Amino acid sequence: MASRTAANQSAEDDAPRGTDGRRLLETGTLREAVAKFFSYPTPWIIGLTALAAWVARPFVGGFGWWDLILPAAIVAFWPLQEWLIHVFILHLKPVKIFGKRFDLHLAKKHRDHHGDPWRLEDVFIPLRSLLLGLPVGVGIWLVVAPNWGIALTGVGFYASLGLVYEWTHYLVHTNYRPKTKLYRRLWKNHRLHHFKSEQHWYGVTMLGGDRLLGTAPDVGEVETSETCRTLGVGQE
Repeated sequence: MASRTAANQSAEDDAPRGTDGRRLLETGTLREAVAKFFSYPTPWIIGLTALAAWVARPFVGGFGWWDLILPAAIVAFWPLQEWLIHVFILHLKPVKIFGKRFDLHLAKKHRDHHGDPWRLEDVFIPLRSLLLGLPVGVGIWLVVAPNWGIALTGVGFYASLGLVYEWTHYLVHTNYRPKTKLYRRLWKNHRLHHFKSEQHWYGVTMLGGDRLLGTAPDVGEVETSETCRTLGVGQE
């Protein structure tokens, strides 16, 4: 019990380190956190994408059961998606092909984020990746959906959850302390990922993927990792 309490305390109370971190994390209130959040471009891009889809949806018409089924399906898949992206893309290590080193931009930026968890610029989806990926995602919805209405529902709901993801991840990396039971669970879970073990607790907004795939163990059973800040890159 004592070791479990100590592990929890270490992960939860790890304070911002470094001059930049302290400067960027002066967000003790929710109002300050919101203002800082919308000073970055990615929330605006994702939010305006969602807004455009929702505004356009009524003009297209043809509402039906799919407008309820599709969001439910996205919510059901979201925890698994977070887990898969986190494990196989964000934590992807550089590879050598024919002697040339390839390092995925998203993975490199994510390692920067682990290296300095309090630097807010690295908390958000990298702008380059978002500007490349967002049109592709919208295009996929337009191709696979049977009509424009369902495509807009898919884009609107998916982008809305994307904005929730950005907000939740951002807030965990500020000085704002949880006020609700739900947010405290997410806050604790993600800080354990950063300061206890990068091989566990991959979920950010929904934690079902960790429970399903066995990466949400009891904290007291996990040794503190020495590679939380590097993800093992450069220490091979």
